[in-house]
Amino acid sequence: MIRKNETICAQASPGGGALTVIRVSGSRSISICSKIFIPASEKIKLTDLPGNRVVFGEIKDGGKVIDEVLLTIFRAPHSYTGEDSVEISCHGSEYIVSKLLELLIRNGAAPARPGEFTMRAFMNGKMDLSQAEAVADLVASSSEAAHRLAVNQLKGGFSENIRQLRNELLQFASLIELELDFGEEDVEFADRQELLALVHKIRSITDSLASSFITGNAIKNGIPVVITGKPNSGKSTLLNAILMEDRAIVSDIPGTTRDAIEDTIIIDGIRYRFIDTAGLRTTSDRIELLGIKKTREKINQAEVIILTEETTEDPVTINERISGLRDITGNKRKKIIIALNKTDLTPDLDRENLRGKIKLNDNESLVFISAKEKTGLEVLKAELARSVEKQRLNSGDVIITNIRHYEALTNVSKSLEQVEEGLKEGISGDLLAVDVRQAIYYLGEITGEITSDEILGNIFRNFCIGK
Repeated sequence: MIRKNETICAQASPGGGALTVIRVSGSRSISICSKIFIPASEKIKLTDLPGNRVVFGEIKDGGKVIDEVLLTIFRAPHSYTGEDSVEISCHGSEYIVSKLLELLIRNGAAPARPGEFTMRAFMNGKMDLSQAEAVADLVASSSEAAHRLAVNQLKGGFSENIRQLRNELLQFASLIELELDFGEEDVEFADRQELLALVHKIRSITDSLASSFITGNAIKNGIPVVITGKPNSGKSTLLNAILMEDRAIVSDIPGTTRDAIEDTIIIDGIRYRFIDTAGLRTTSDRIELLGIKKTREKINQAEVIILTEETTEDPVTINERISGLRDITGNKRKKIIIALNKTDLTPDLDRENLRGKIKLNDNESLVFISAKEKTGLEVLKAELARSVEKQRLNSGDVIITNIRHYEALTNVSKSLEQVEEGLKEGISGDLLAVDVRQAIYYLGEITGEITSDEILGNIFRNFCIGK
């Protein structure tokens, strides 16, 4: 995939707009563009211009004018890729864009592959691997929170943390390995207590970063929220009320919803993926049974569960269903919101009395709503917002969103656990060095200090073309 010596080109902006940007990068980018671009001023010679200059002129195919464009020149290393680059701002006509790319290719450029511009930026030291991955996250961000996480990672704070931890381990690893050169003299350069304290500190940091993945991944992809409950408790009506559109079929016939229905909404800058599921009940209908099976699967995949119950329901029965829901999840981390629905049918309800009869755990809450009348929904949304670690998000702390980073951090922790155990048991320095070096390796994988063509290929093939 790595083509260092070729000049590449691609459309770098979405199609369909009034204007389009075409990006060209590589050692021949300016000379190739000079073959098809005629500056408005005869005094201007494209190949002689310094970087960061914008020139107005025409794109021509022989004597035929294709478009009037603005052409921006970037000189290495002061460009996105670190190479000589040109960005052409042309009109957004499909014909113009395709013709311009055809001219560039005809004159020596090669079509860019997915992520190839950003890969070159990484290869030329403009950013490390985790920052390069943040570029893709930034392009794909669909909410304020996801955008904020991508920007934070792109700024390099996470990378700097990883580099610092790696450098500290490298220093101790070199001292341990120095001892091996003086093995017969029984010399100890690396203080074992200091190493134990350092390993404990680094492991604590990496564990904290790894634990943030649950929040980060949910924010990046949308926090999955399952709406569940018995048939006819108002699940589909609630989904429609939250989305403010008739997304799910509403009927007084039990078992209407037989498949999971999904849609998304952004609340307070965070994207939620709402999933309306089949009602949980005993049934002999084979199709409905499949829906109930899928409901259980969705419950286990969700970060937040909204259990709809009717205000007229017996509190004992509600408590039994909450307990059954806990049994299904088997996960104390999941946020459960009990939505007592149809308050419009019970205007004289003693809410505090009913609230006192519902037994909740720390990660559970109760709200009163009328999905039909759309009342109580703001309180429900506030409970959803509390399910996210917004304090951590707003504090600027590093939150990881990438499964590759999570796996590497987990491996670092496992290696350092081996080091801790070895230090406590007093094992030899050569064995300690193996595990310390393994932890250093995994930290280097995150930033790309240690990588391979296969890893790079897996990362950049998921990018869009032009980035």
